[in-house]
Formats: sequence, C-alpha cells, structure tokens
Amino acid sequence: MKQSIKHIDDVILRIEELKGESKYTEARETALQALAKHTDDYRIYEELADIYIFEENLDKAEEVISYARALHPDSGTGAYLEGYIAAARGDFDRAISILSIANGKFPNNAEIIRNLGWSYVMKGEIARGLSFLRRAYALAPEDMMIINDLGVALMASGAEEEARILFEKSGHTVGLGAIKAMDI
Repeated sequence: MKQSIKHIDDVILRIEELKGESKYTEARETALQALAKHTDDYRIYEELADIYIFEENLDKAEEVISYARALHPDSGTGAYLEGYIAAARGDFDRAISILSIANGKFPNNAEIIRNLGWSYVMKGEIARGLSFLRRAYALAPEDMMIINDLGVALMASGAEEEARILFEKSGHTVGLGAIKAMDI
C-alpha cells in the first residue's frame, strides 16, 4: 500500500513539473495514464482539471473537477478549481461561494484570495473585492495577475492615482497604458 501511495505522489510531482515547464500535453497524458491505474484518486483528477484550465478547455475541466469533488468533496484544491471555473464562466455568486470554502481551507493562498476578490469586483462589490485583492497583493506582491486585478479594481473604484503608482512600481505597462487612455 505505501509503495502505491508513494508512486502516486511521484506521478503527481511529475505532473506538477510538466505543468511548470508548460508541457501540458505531456502532463495530460501522464495524468490519464495514472488514472488508468488509479481511478479513485481524486488528486489526479484535480491535476487533470488544472491542465484543462491551462489549455483553456473549461468544459473538460468542469467535467473532471466534478468527478474529483464527488470522490473527495472536502478537498480545498478541488474547491479552488471549481470556484476558478465558475469565475471564468462569469458565475460570480457561485465562484464566491466555492472560493470562500477554498479560502477557509487555505487562508493565505494568494491565488484563491485573488480570484475571490476579483469575483466580488465583477459582482459590483468593489470595496469588498478590493480588500481581498489588497490582501492577495500583500501575500504575493510580484504576482502580475494580482497586480493587474488590483489595479483594474482600483481604477473601477475611482482610485486612478493609486492604480498608476501600483502599475509604475511593478512595471505593468498594459495597466499604465489603460490609465493613460483614460486621461485623454
């Protein structure tokens, strides 16, 4: 039994390495091969859903994460992935509900907090979204996705100067271009 668990952990680490190298096809094939032997390991389904997200195949990602969540409904990673998919599809009420669960399981995960904050912003609850996005930025001040979302939310709140300072400090040229376009 321990040998099998160790093997699965090694496979998951290999999938993570491949994703980190942007080798999504190889990562997907590795995950599918692992599932042929370990059909009940929710972690492999989560990895596969994440790969489909990277490949921008939300339909497959949603299908796979639904199965993973059925196998292990308490998985924080599964909740994050399901919430991310809901946000990507524009279902911000559902995203907030699910991402809040993931945030409870991983309270200092900047990516979960960023997605939760952005979902609030997209629902029109900008002040609440900003509080989450500021927290995400405090946890990961170099993360360009966080910088982008925080800057856009600041602009939406009317804090263009704060957004300008954030974008200048981080070298975010797209954000600076958006602010300059607003100044015209």
